[in-house]
Amino acid sequence: MGCFTMTARYGRVFFMSACLVFLLSSFFSSPVWAGELIDKVKETTDKIIAIVSNPEMKKAEKAAERKRLIREAIDERFDWDEMAKRTLARHWAGRSDAEKKEFVALFGKLLERTYLDKVEGYSGEKVNYEDETIDGQYGTVKVGIITTQDKSISVFYRLKKIGSDWFVYDISIEGVSLINNYRNQFNSIITKSSFQNLMERLKSNVEEGK
Repeated sequence: MGCFTMTARYGRVFFMSACLVFLLSSFFSSPVWAGELIDKVKETTDKIIAIVSNPEMKKAEKAAERKRLIREAIDERFDWDEMAKRTLARHWAGRSDAEKKEFVALFGKLLERTYLDKVEGYSGEKVNYEDETIDGQYGTVKVGIITTQDKSISVFYRLKKIGSDWFVYDISIEGVSLINNYRNQFNSIITKSSFQNLMERLKSNVEEGK
């Protein structure tokens, strides 16, 4: 039941931005701007590079372990709880603690299945870190992705400061927000049916990806 998708125009770019921009930035980036938030993103870069550049991890039998390690590295920079909360929006408050916990886990697995499984789809895009802004506990990193056709695509990372660290809670591609995309789909399902139906569809999507 493939019901949760990005538009065809942005699906592949979202996958790359959600996880591989960390990888690409090390090999093909032009760091025209340096700052606290960009440094945080680069911290994650180094961890992912160590995983994917390890010859042992490139073996077919290591695929599951490689994805697990990459997911763990991404987990350190992405705030899945905040992302899940924002996708449910007004439907979040009425959920029990158990429902929230299960939803966060399923949403994270959905993103993993949708984007992380497409790691092999990289075909030479380049990444430029262009700018960062900080406003209180929120910040934004602007990234330019140069496609193989020399077209520039603007990517914005939205981050939130928790304690002394920064975590990604949304990614926007050419003005299209990952969170808003899923929020609209989830709201439609809950409004027309129920939260339980949404959970069933999420479980079905995750199971199909195994």
